[in-house]
Amino acid sequence: MKKEFTSIEIDRIIEMAWEDRTPFEAITFQFHISEQEVIEIMRNEMKLSSFKMWRQRVQGRSTKHAKLRANGIDRFKCTQQKQISGNKMAKR
Repeated sequence: MKKEFTSIEIDRIIEMAWEDRTPFEAITFQFHISEQEVIEIMRNEMKLSSFKMWRQRVQGRSTKHAKLRANGIDRFKCTQQKQISGNKMAKR
């Protein structure tokens, strides 16, 4: 069964996937979707050239995969990032 997302949720998934330091595991934790499902969303929602550029950039990138991260880098949080609890986003 494929989960349906609101446009706000899709925008947030794309935003998280586009960020270099947000691992796929963080997206999985928040939205309960696999890395492959994230890739499918990116493919369906982005222009082909943008998708190809993103895939080339994140493929094998250690910061996008928690298992490949160096020790001591557990989580990155931008100072401008809003507090997120579970799947609920703070008002913007």
